[in-house]
Amino acid sequence: MSGAAGGAAAAAAAAAARAARMRQEEEDMTGYNASDLEGWEFKIVRSNTRKFKNREAVRQLCEEEAPAGWEMLEKFDDSRIRFKRKIEHRTRDQHLQIDPYRSEVGIGQGQMVTLILGAIVLLGGLVIWLATMAKQ
Repeated sequence: MSGAAGGAAAAAAAAAARAARMRQEEEDMTGYNASDLEGWEFKIVRSNTRKFKNREAVRQLCEEEAPAGWEMLEKFDDSRIRFKRKIEHRTRDQHLQIDPYRSEVGIGQGQMVTLILGAIVLLGGLVIWLATMAKQ
């Protein structure tokens, strides 16, 4: 396996492992009992670029989610915010400008992986090119 391909595979594996750790952490942090769930639904909105470290971005997200009835419960970290809403708000979903069940904002995870892998391949090509030029 070439250096660039090996680096790309390692980056993809690291991203997958990070996503798995975050899902497990969310499961551990969101323990509900039956009374917590009655009449409510929950979602976690994610940002792959740590967008929520910016207070204005958090405010904007809450403002966008409010017409669908979503209320912010907690900010897990700079990448994840948990919301809840009464299930009766579902009746208004067809009139909304956004997908009330969206769970990502900004660049998606697939796009992020593609960008990282592209950068690794580009960097590998540049290193090979520079090595070739140095030998001449």
